[in-house]
Amino acid sequence: MRRPMTEIRLAPQCLPGLLALAAAFCTVFCALASIDPAIAAAQQSTAATAPPDEADPSAKVPPALAERLTPAQQKTYLAFLEARTAHDSAVRTYWRKVESKRSTRRAKRRKEQAFTADDYILTFPPKYKGPELPADIARVVAQVRPTQPEREALPSVADFLAHAKKQFGFVPKRATEREFKRSYAIEALKEGLSKDQVVRVYALETGGLGTYDMQSGIHPISRQGRPISSALGYAQLLHANSVGEVVKHGEAFAKRLIKLAEAKGVAPARASELKTKAVILRKMLRAARTVPNEWGHHQRFAMTPAGLGIHALNLDADIGPWMQVLKLRALKDLALRKGYTDLSGAQIELMNLAGPATGLEMMTPLGKKMPTINFFSEGGYSRNPVVRDKTAAELLEALHTRMEVNIKKAGSVEFAQIFDEVQRVAAKK
Repeated sequence: MRRPMTEIRLAPQCLPGLLALAAAFCTVFCALASIDPAIAAAQQSTAATAPPDEADPSAKVPPALAERLTPAQQKTYLAFLEARTAHDSAVRTYWRKVESKRSTRRAKRRKEQAFTADDYILTFPPKYKGPELPADIARVVAQVRPTQPEREALPSVADFLAHAKKQFGFVPKRATEREFKRSYAIEALKEGLSKDQVVRVYALETGGLGTYDMQSGIHPISRQGRPISSALGYAQLLHANSVGEVVKHGEAFAKRLIKLAEAKGVAPARASELKTKAVILRKMLRAARTVPNEWGHHQRFAMTPAGLGIHALNLDADIGPWMQVLKLRALKDLALRKGYTDLSGAQIELMNLAGPATGLEMMTPLGKKMPTINFFSEGGYSRNPVVRDKTAAELLEALHTRMEVNIKKAGSVEFAQIFDEVQRVAAKK
């Protein structure tokens, strides 16, 4: 389950339902990104020189660009550059104020003090209202931009599996989707989660089509795409989440594996497999405990070979359902302690998306009215179309609406049917 986008995520989305929106956003973002280096170069050139003659616009334009633009185009470019620079400065000031308010609320939360409207920013980020760069000039700017180093690819499922094997000698036990979903449903019901809660989270996190080995950014059916985060599985746990779950529950998982191995009627080969897995799990636990039990330390450890290997536990038919269900249950338990006795699927997902404590803050009478900028980092806010330009209440409704669509898709329908089958079997015992 994703950690709050304040520290990621939010990541953006792994949901097939969001891929089209994300792709459209990416197209615009990439176009702007291709211009930025030349803009930066112009800004640096301007800062390094004395105030230029207003009649000579080329004094502010990098030489490589000036050679390709007419004087009139250079003036247009500089007008755009000036407007964008002013806008960007206003945006930076705005987000500094947002973060200052968030810091104040964090301090108040630690002291269990109530929030007031003064603890929030009441407006959305400033919109750019200046001139746009004409296509012919933008094309030239893109052509002369400095070559940018290719961004390093994020770790993939193949990487998690390779590190798991190399670091711990661990190869996850694979399963069919029906088998994995059945184990997941059994664990969820045992932990007090309802069919509606679990299936709706699945529907939103995976677009209603997800597989248990689905990674954020990779379409679960076509297998096309590239990772946009480390999020895995039905609940889309990040690698740092996996480290945290092992620290919390690793020893209990190991004891449970041994108990399963010693159960009456278990075949010797299966018993040996379970006991070996318990030994490996304890080795992972020792590795995870070499860093302080704090989210920031888990994030850094999760990017090490050992941390990446631990993340492969999500793909194991025995352990994966346990880990993800317990993460969901932790959200429900926190909400219960705060007086929320019957969370909807959308409310659980809100806690998942923004972080447990922040999600609960967004559900308060005051928090519901506030713009979502108060609850996400600048990057998380700008990258996620479902979050932008909404109040917390509007975001919750948007999550519910998307769930209503995705819960009708094949993977969600199958999951719901399996929950019903498990409940019927339990009722007969």
